[in-house]
Amino acid sequence: MELILKKDVANLGFTDDIVTVKNGYGRNFLIPQGYAVLATTSAKKVLAENLKQRAHREKNIIAEAEKTAEALRGLEIKIAAKVGTGDKLFGSVSNANVAEAFAKEGHELDKKYIAVAGGLVKRLGKYNATVRLHREVVVEVPFDVVAEAKK
Repeated sequence: MELILKKDVANLGFTDDIVTVKNGYGRNFLIPQGYAVLATTSAKKVLAENLKQRAHREKNIIAEAEKTAEALRGLEIKIAAKVGTGDKLFGSVSNANVAEAFAKEGHELDKKYIAVAGGLVKRLGKYNATVRLHREVVVEVPFDVVAEAKK
C-alpha cells in the first residue's frame, strides 16, 4: 500500500514522503491517526506541486539550520552528574539532560530531535549526541559527563 506521510513517523519517513507499507499498518494505524493518506494519482500531483512551492522556502530553513549546526559544533557541553564509586553515575544522563545543557547555552532544542549514542549514559566521560535540526541537517555534538562538585 502506497501512502503519503502527513507527519514524521519514526523508522518510516518524513512528512510528504511516499512510502510503501503493509496494508494493515496503513489502514489500521497510519491513516486513522492522521499520519498518512492514500497515494492516489491526484494526491501525488498535489504533493508534487506543494513540493515545488516549498523548495524555495526550504532553502531558507536549511540555511538557518546550518547556522545553528555550526554554532552547536563550537560548543563545549559539560553535564554535571552525581557520581558513586569510581566513575559510575547515580541515575543516568539522557537526551533530556543534553537538551537542558543546550538551553543553558542559548540553543532551545526539542529533546526528541536529540539522540545520545547508546541511549543513556551511565558513566563519566566523553560522549556524542546526534542532533537532527532538519531532515538534511544532522550534526554530531560531543559532550562531557563530569562529576558534580561535592558540597
